[in-house]
Amino acid sequence: MKEISCMLLVIGAGPGGYVCAIRAGQLGVDTVIVEVGKPGGTCLNVGCIPSKAMIHAAEEFEKVSHMAGGTSPLGISAAAPVVDLGKTVAWKDGIVSRLTSGVAGLLKKAKVKTVHGWATLRDGKTVAVETETGTQIIRAETVVIATGSASVELPFLPFGGPVISSTEALALSEVPKKLAVVGGGYIGLELGMAFAKMGAAVTVVEALPRVLAQYDVELTRPVVKRLGQLGVEVMLGAKAKGVKGDALLVETADGKNAKIAADKILVTVGRKPVTEGWGLDQIDLDMAGKFIKIDDQCRTSMRGIYAIGDVTGEPMLAHRAMAQGEMVAEIVAGHKRSWDKRSIPAVCFTDPELVTAGLTPDEAKALGEIKIGQFPFSANGRAMTKLGEDGFVRVVARADNHLVLGIQAVGQGVSELAAAFGLALEMGARLEDIAGTIHAHPTQGEGFQEAALKALGHALHI
Repeated sequence: MKEISCMLLVIGAGPGGYVCAIRAGQLGVDTVIVEVGKPGGTCLNVGCIPSKAMIHAAEEFEKVSHMAGGTSPLGISAAAPVVDLGKTVAWKDGIVSRLTSGVAGLLKKAKVKTVHGWATLRDGKTVAVETETGTQIIRAETVVIATGSASVELPFLPFGGPVISSTEALALSEVPKKLAVVGGGYIGLELGMAFAKMGAAVTVVEALPRVLAQYDVELTRPVVKRLGQLGVEVMLGAKAKGVKGDALLVETADGKNAKIAADKILVTVGRKPVTEGWGLDQIDLDMAGKFIKIDDQCRTSMRGIYAIGDVTGEPMLAHRAMAQGEMVAEIVAGHKRSWDKRSIPAVCFTDPELVTAGLTPDEAKALGEIKIGQFPFSANGRAMTKLGEDGFVRVVARADNHLVLGIQAVGQGVSELAAAFGLALEMGARLEDIAGTIHAHPTQGEGFQEAALKALGHALHI
């Protein structure tokens, strides 16, 4: 097979990789991208997009269930719903297919050559790709490593049989009657709550003293309350020990052994960078723990090799990878760029949703005196009309000059406020900027303005 030479080679077509390749192609850089699966990586194929599709389906099912049960305050009644999970998964797969096809089309439009297969580095400028038709050698002036991450597998709970990762959970043909979730982080709770809404009896096993430990207690309180309403049993300070028959073996917080009956055991204890199997041992890169070490331009310790996305560390978020990919493409094309982002908003799609951007109150207090403004959705008209009164918006700012340092929210649909939060921080907004901006009424976004007003000492609606 004839060798390929190019200016830029991107290994991995996840969010970071494909954005890097598309932008490089737009800038006239001769670019090749290698991917063993479909474009879009974990996020598009078995992560962000399909999970949100399933979460939405679960929300719709629960709404109709309340109407059938006569518990809806809206005065709407309906027949008892039935979920055909196979059909739901097919709908989800259709969305994924449309998006992956779209990414492939964008790569082609940008004149990026796509090579399908598993890439292995031979040295810092040469890659061998095992394709369906044989080994393809690619030589490049610059290489971008965008190999992503994978679900962490516990040695005593290996994937297979009843033990599944989020990938298998999103492809189930029927709702499990009993689901055990090992790990009370955002992935476990997002999927656990979705299956609970569709009728599964869900038990969450978390080794730490509380779920969603990366968020502060006040922010997660509405989610914990909702878990109880959905009938989700949460075992805190408990450690999964293995599986026996149709049960998960657990050591409880008080040191006792327990069995949790489960048709499926969903393990969501985190993700790890994919650093094996593609030739990392053939090059000499400095590492930052288990991640590839990079500088503020995503350069590794080897000249001509960049790394982006989950393989470079936390936060392991698709939008971080995309921003890194765009930046690297422009650097390769000769532009002056460096990483100077003020915040990377993070969203947890539980019920209710969580959004964080910038510093938490505790992180901000460590820097000096601060002001905090918090506005509850129980005082927001739009939230009331959506039956979404549980939650709030919180703004954290410096006390001396009112520079906004962080913004958090919990509530129904608050994920859509992430853009406003990120923009405010990126633009260096002060409390007066947010308070003085007219926010459309009636919207939940008014809570953002009201929180700033509260921090200034003159809230209008509380």
